[in-house]
Amino acid sequence: MCGVAGIARRRPVGVAAELLERMASAIRHRGPDGFGLHVDDRVGLTNARLSVIDLARGVQPMTNEDGSVFIVYNGEIFNHLALRGELEARGHLFRTRSDTEVLVHAYEQWGERMLERLNGQFAFAIYDRRAGSVFLARDRFGILPLYYAERDGDLYFASEVKALLVTGEVERALDPEGLDEIFTFWAARPPRTPFRGIRALEPGCCARWQDGRLAVRRYYALDYAEAATEPADALEALDELLRSAVRLRLQADVPVGGYLSGGIDSSIVCALAAAGSPLALRTFSVTFEDPTLDESAYQQAVAADVRSRHAVQRIGRGDIARVFPEVIRHTETPLVRTAPAPLYLLSRIVREHGIKVVLTGEGSDEVFLGYDLFKEAIIRLLCWRRPASRLPPRLLDGLYPGIAPASGKGDFWRGYFMTAGSPDDPLFSHLPRFQLTARIKDFYAAEFRAGLGPFDPLAELRARLPAGFGAWSPLARAAYLEITTLLSSYLLSSQGDRMAMAHGVEARVPYLDHRLVEFAAALPARSKLRGLREKNILRRWGEATGLLPAAVARRRKQPYRAPDVPAFFDGRPPEYVEALLDPVSLRRTGIFNPEAVAGLVRRCRAGRAEGFRENQALVAILSTELWHREFLGAPAPALVRARVAGSARVEPAPVETPAAA
Repeated sequence: MCGVAGIARRRPVGVAAELLERMASAIRHRGPDGFGLHVDDRVGLTNARLSVIDLARGVQPMTNEDGSVFIVYNGEIFNHLALRGELEARGHLFRTRSDTEVLVHAYEQWGERMLERLNGQFAFAIYDRRAGSVFLARDRFGILPLYYAERDGDLYFASEVKALLVTGEVERALDPEGLDEIFTFWAARPPRTPFRGIRALEPGCCARWQDGRLAVRRYYALDYAEAATEPADALEALDELLRSAVRLRLQADVPVGGYLSGGIDSSIVCALAAAGSPLALRTFSVTFEDPTLDESAYQQAVAADVRSRHAVQRIGRGDIARVFPEVIRHTETPLVRTAPAPLYLLSRIVREHGIKVVLTGEGSDEVFLGYDLFKEAIIRLLCWRRPASRLPPRLLDGLYPGIAPASGKGDFWRGYFMTAGSPDDPLFSHLPRFQLTARIKDFYAAEFRAGLGPFDPLAELRARLPAGFGAWSPLARAAYLEITTLLSSYLLSSQGDRMAMAHGVEARVPYLDHRLVEFAAALPARSKLRGLREKNILRRWGEATGLLPAAVARRRKQPYRAPDVPAFFDGRPPEYVEALLDPVSLRRTGIFNPEAVAGLVRRCRAGRAEGFRENQALVAILSTELWHREFLGAPAPALVRARVAGSARVEPAPVETPAAA
């Protein structure tokens, strides 16, 4: 993995090396092992390298034999050895063992169609000097980031926004619509970001810049063509795909470790990795002082079973609050939960133990229907179809015991779930989450709310759903929404890449091997969620192979959570919390109503903050103020007025969908 950045000029006025050095320095945490750049009269490329494959010779920018094609690249191509063999058979000569050089020759051989052949996680830029073009691409599921901005026909791109901002040529400004999406979906949906004029290349998309124009197209779209029945060889096919996905991701010239949460997903990955690794596997876990959040008993059981060398990052009182400003600097976005902070601390101990690469269990819940949200959607559908039945409400109580009648709030929450939306709404499965998150907007300042005007993130999402969405099953629709609204833009970014790369650690995601995702998408929904048993086929595979301790194989999923309000108000809050939530500071920023926030802070101090709504609101407000101070600094009201007037707004390039998708 690496950090990449570059500038392409519409006119041949050159790109200053000092400018590229500033961009690389801003993302040096992503690649502390090396630095390189290329400049000419039109294009400048730079790279901060994390050396994982061909440590000595895989330097970037890398070029072909005649210097007509240059690449800067962040990621790993896991099938690079097979592609190398095919390219060598076609006459291509290689000077290194790196997957970077495979991309160079693949571009020479197949052009943009190379993307269809790649099994990997990647974001790269290829400068084609003969065509005078720059080609950008991002992997199918958005595991790795790539941002861009345009100004007067010039193109700026980088792995992180901070590399764009240090140029002094990209505007520092708030996009209120991007912020409003965060307070709906937990993250802005690509191509939108919370920065005006800065776009995220969408997962599964590529773009070509030429003669001052950028054209974006989609090269990959996941379909849910579910079979009527499960194939007879489904378990054998799953076994082959899981083992292949992990085996490919063990390729490295450095040791590979694993994140171990104690759940079934990471336990399977670590068990397969331990069996396939030539060295004793290093595993790493987060534990909490709060026993309701702690999974250490399961983590220790798996570590002992796979005989890994295990290390633990214990999260104690004050740890989250202490690192939260650094977390926001790396996420480059406001958050609604503190969950990334423990993972920031975890990646730090990974690097301290000399590990650069870890495998994670991310993606399995989306692929194999592991979240309670999917069960909740089925129960809500039952309530609509059988309104007189008492069974569905009881199932809901069992799913969320905290809202059962004994809690005193059962009737309220049951009513909330049942009235969140009609099954006719394409967003039916996710409306309770979207609407609950949107309660953060109750704290908006009146001027900021007015500046947003009629913007409706849910209406925009409905309008951008794929053509075949309505024909998919309810659970397929829910899985698609989970992948496109939460996985790529929040879980893989704020909790994933950004927290790992803050300390120069590469996280690899076997469950998002596109072959495995497509296999699961073609299974009937009941193969994944049978009744209310999540990840059914994955559990059956685990039982058949005997790879996991029985206690782990049988356990119900425990969602990963971290303390929110208690992280800042269990004891005396850090000075920055008091300063940022002060009414004078809030008025200066202009996003939130100081009086409403003051009431929330009083409840937090008194230990009376109410449930999800106020926990999310506190984290959202605090993280937004931190983000604004770190990246913008200017008062928000002026930015909102500028947006309403249409000042300096950069619209995303239209995305073309391939006919084959």
